[in-house]
Amino acid sequence: MDWINCNHNGICIHIIPNRDSLPAVLLRESYRENGKTRNRTLANLRGLSELQIDRIRRVLRDDPLVPIEQSFQILHARHYGHVQAVMTAMQRLGMAELIASRPC
Repeated sequence: MDWINCNHNGICIHIIPNRDSLPAVLLRESYRENGKTRNRTLANLRGLSELQIDRIRRVLRDDPLVPIEQSFQILHARHYGHVQAVMTAMQRLGMAELIASRPC
């Protein structure tokens, strides 16, 4: 029996080899009953592709399905550091109250 992955709740994907047919791919939950470890089969994943099984395994492991670099796309970036530097200098020198029409 091959244990692919278990999450913190004891839900695992088990691959159980069969002699004359394809291996069984089972989604199982591990739990304790009277001090003994037991397994409960939640689903038979045999009909799914390896990609689908891999995605289920990654979800169980709390891995992101998409790399973080691909999750966001920067369309436009504004420069604000130079403005922040001038505003900070003005506030420290007390010039903000002299120049601004309202409090900063």
